[in-house]
Amino acid sequence: MSNTINNTAFNFPNQKSVYKGKVREVYNINDEILVMIASDRLSAFDVIMPKQIPYKGQILNQIASKMMEATKDIVPNWIIAVPDPNVAVGHLCKPFKVEMVIRGYLSGHAAREYKLGKRLLCGVPMPEGMKENDKFPEPIITPSTKEDKGLHDVDISKEDIIAKGIVLKEDYEVLEKYTRALFERGTEIAAKQGLILVDTKYEFGKTKEGKIVLIDEIHTPDSSRYFYADGYEVRQSRGEAQKQLSKEFVRQWLIANGFQGLEGQQIPEMTEEKITEISNRYIELYENITGEKFIKADLTNIIQRIENNVLTFLNQN
Repeated sequence: MSNTINNTAFNFPNQKSVYKGKVREVYNINDEILVMIASDRLSAFDVIMPKQIPYKGQILNQIASKMMEATKDIVPNWIIAVPDPNVAVGHLCKPFKVEMVIRGYLSGHAAREYKLGKRLLCGVPMPEGMKENDKFPEPIITPSTKEDKGLHDVDISKEDIIAKGIVLKEDYEVLEKYTRALFERGTEIAAKQGLILVDTKYEFGKTKEGKIVLIDEIHTPDSSRYFYADGYEVRQSRGEAQKQLSKEFVRQWLIANGFQGLEGQQIPEMTEEKITEISNRYIELYENITGEKFIKADLTNIIQRIENNVLTFLNQN
């Protein structure tokens, strides 16, 4: 689709390298700054779908940028500027090889493990007698390894992270402190929008100066799970499914059509109608999470627009 971003192949001044993730493409400029472009690729079950979703990259980039701005007083972050709706520019950092997952409720992966009879997740105990989507007495941090391309992230305990030297003990304690502070702020922001921040993940890196900062995305529907607060208690008391605000609707559609990323499974056909529906759902997510009207960027020549905006920024800095 000409009005979406699938792959980019920019060659910016002083460009050293480019890293392509599932959704984002990161350009290293002179080993000093990173230009992160949020594509419109759709990933589910660690598989990139064959078609892109209009405005998805803009939505993720703008939510993440707004949330970084709303939390910078408690945790420093990597962002310098947002020169384009799909682009964030920030300090080059060395990422920690862990994702700091924090859960306020027994949902998703935690609920699936709980149903299997497990009461320890990443070395953290989960109370007896809980049912899916119940609130934990206190949020729990359940880290996972951040694996290189092609490998699945794996649950890991704090003790193993430190013992294996993945993160130094003193650094891990800072990550833990920041994770709790961010989740508390994210919970407050969500509550103002009538939402419950159920669980999320944060990623951190170290600048050249050795400062620990928040990197990547934060509080987006791709990295977080939200419930609607209205009716939560009633649904929970009746054992009903919660109304969710996350990428879960994409996963459920794929599952209903026989796809969970397993070998031999076919990705279901994404019609233009389905693509438009998913795009509209992402816009709805943006407006519910931020409380602001989504303003669609000009898609006439999206690649040229991004290149012009990034070059203007680089030439001025």
